[in-house]
Amino acid sequence: MGDNQVDPYDYFMADEGDVSDYDGEDDDYGVAAANDTALDDYDVVTDTSAGQARKGKDIQGIPWERLNITRDSYRSTRLEQYRNYENIPLSGQAVDKECKPMHKGASYFHFFYNTRLVKPTILHFQLRNLVWATSKHDISTLAVRKNFLVAGGFEGELACKRLDKKGVSFCTRTTYEDNAITNAVEIYDSLSGGIHFMASNNDCGIREYDMEKFQLMNHFRFPWPVNHTSVSPNSKILAVVGDDLEALLVDSQNGKTISSVVGHLDYSFASAWHPDGHTFATGNQDKTCRVWDLRNLSKAVAVLKGNMGAVRSVRFSSDGQFLVVAEPADFVHVYSACQDYKKRQEIDFFGEISGVSLSPDDESLFIGVWDRTYASLLQYNRINEYKYLDSYM
Repeated sequence: MGDNQVDPYDYFMADEGDVSDYDGEDDDYGVAAANDTALDDYDVVTDTSAGQARKGKDIQGIPWERLNITRDSYRSTRLEQYRNYENIPLSGQAVDKECKPMHKGASYFHFFYNTRLVKPTILHFQLRNLVWATSKHDISTLAVRKNFLVAGGFEGELACKRLDKKGVSFCTRTTYEDNAITNAVEIYDSLSGGIHFMASNNDCGIREYDMEKFQLMNHFRFPWPVNHTSVSPNSKILAVVGDDLEALLVDSQNGKTISSVVGHLDYSFASAWHPDGHTFATGNQDKTCRVWDLRNLSKAVAVLKGNMGAVRSVRFSSDGQFLVVAEPADFVHVYSACQDYKKRQEIDFFGEISGVSLSPDDESLFIGVWDRTYASLLQYNRINEYKYLDSYM
């Protein structure tokens, strides 16, 4: 994510856009702006439960019956007018030839609750790993694991906290370069047995820290800004993506490149490993998520295309059954990994996506939605087949 790119403050919701803290008074935005009879009072919008949704209430609390446009009409307008941000011109159109349509209509998670108490924010339109961020501080990325929280900032800041203790455990500024955004952080079990975290930075570096003494263990440098790094399940390989068409597989101990991964047509901002240890996924501004097999990198296992924009966030479930793919706005797709990614559930709503996260037991899927009026945290719960209960019916 080079600092010479288009300023996110120049964009609006009709594009992949104005997702910084809203500080204007007169700018129109989102569903409310599309209607003359929109709600004037922000506090009128309430939480939505699964029971209310079953009775017909919109999951986001949008009162379509009071607006001058139907939900279907607004969805069609969004699909037609949304402008995906690309570093490489026309990369999104170029992938159409190689993308085969995947079956839509699968159902793996059902809507459970939408809370307005959590109002996710987005500081930079290309960074979407903020599903836990509930304040308007300058946090650019966030990760939580094993009672540890690590947050990154716009000027290279890193802050670490134990969730079971008061106060901040550690904070530092990784660099004083002008182009110093902390683009992503990942917490993981190191080969030595301790808990470490990896910070990907816009200054073209990856830094590894020990979570016990907060010491800098490694600093790997690359020829382009690093937008995201994910660590393989055995902690030996890093999947590194950034402002380059190729992704890299890197040795976690010495930073040496093991292999390049070729196929994307624009810059990548997301990566994730399947628990099997040889499958990984990358998300790109060419509107695709590509799934790769470490044992044969000549061609992607699957090329999964979004509806509107770049793939900004990807997550595998811990049991390996699902791949969650988030676009910058409106759509989250849940693919069945055990069915070769040919079936998917499409979760459809309105608003910029600040991030997605699965609970450790894979029972719940959380989606952070940023919108001036309808900001919220959506919760979907996994659909389980309890066949042993049939005997009681």
